[in-house]
Amino acid sequence: SHICNDISELRDEISRMREIALDIAKKDGLIIVAASTHPFAKWSEQDIMQGDRYSKLLDDFRSVAQQLLVFGMHIHVGFGKGRKNQDVMIEIMNQMRYFLPHILALSSSSPFWQGRNTGLMSYRSVVFEMMPRSGIPPSFQSHGEYEQYVDLLGQAGSLDQDDNNKYDATKIWWDIRPHPKFGTLEIRISDVCTDINDTVAIAALIQAIIATLLKLRSNNQSWRTYRQHHITENKWRAVRYGTQGKLIDFGIGQQINFSRLAQEIIEIVDPVLDNLNSRKEVQHIENIVDRGTSAIQQIAVYEQSLKDNNMNHDVALHNVVDYLANKTVSGL
Repeated sequence: SHICNDISELRDEISRMREIALDIAKKDGLIIVAASTHPFAKWSEQDIMQGDRYSKLLDDFRSVAQQLLVFGMHIHVGFGKGRKNQDVMIEIMNQMRYFLPHILALSSSSPFWQGRNTGLMSYRSVVFEMMPRSGIPPSFQSHGEYEQYVDLLGQAGSLDQDDNNKYDATKIWWDIRPHPKFGTLEIRISDVCTDINDTVAIAALIQAIIATLLKLRSNNQSWRTYRQHHITENKWRAVRYGTQGKLIDFGIGQQINFSRLAQEIIEIVDPVLDNLNSRKEVQHIENIVDRGTSAIQQIAVYEQSLKDNNMNHDVALHNVVDYLANKTVSGL
């Protein structure tokens, strides 16, 4: 997308891009589907994207790269360049990591993999974590410490140099990262949302969380920075159960129903919503929890189709694809 100044503009941009993709697909007799995995496509039957970057990835990671028939939703929030802005970005990244499992649960759309029901809500996350330098990142004291990490990887041969003789930090595939070229904090943990309204709601929630963290900072306060392994435990719960499970509230050391945690986050960001003009969009998070994510709805379509078609697995999977295709373009 282009740079969007507010959530309303983002909604228009997402609709525009889906319309363009749909028109292009129709010319070849195809349809489009917004989800993080295709219910029955086989990675072994896919052609590899042409280009030097993809050839290098295939050469470096072999079968791991070949299996990446997964799709993610990346949301960039601008901080600007310059040392001060970069240090603020790292501070916010450290704190934002806590909320990543919640965002993943809300966006989950990949319960099927190569024709089988995996029992997980975000199998994409499992596939992608076969890659090195992926998952929840550690915390950093400053952008300078992060740069030292990048330089270490580059000097050790893990990262190539780009055209400006800088080490290519885009090959650090964390769930959240400073984008080395755009001056943005890139939130990468989300599955692709099938429903445009869900896409916009999750983007609005991310924007509101970051605005809240910045507001705390302006008052010399901050959200607690949790350890990587704590957040990783919650990520697994989000991968497995999505919004139907429980995440750990590490402040009290107890697991809490996701629905309650989602409501708490909405209450936390409430003071910034009117200024961002995103109250309606963030409140849609409640609808996602009540109605179910794309993953939950896909499983429901699959199970109902099995009952209606004498347990015919192939028919049920095709019905899931039909559901996804219709939902993807709903409202365009």
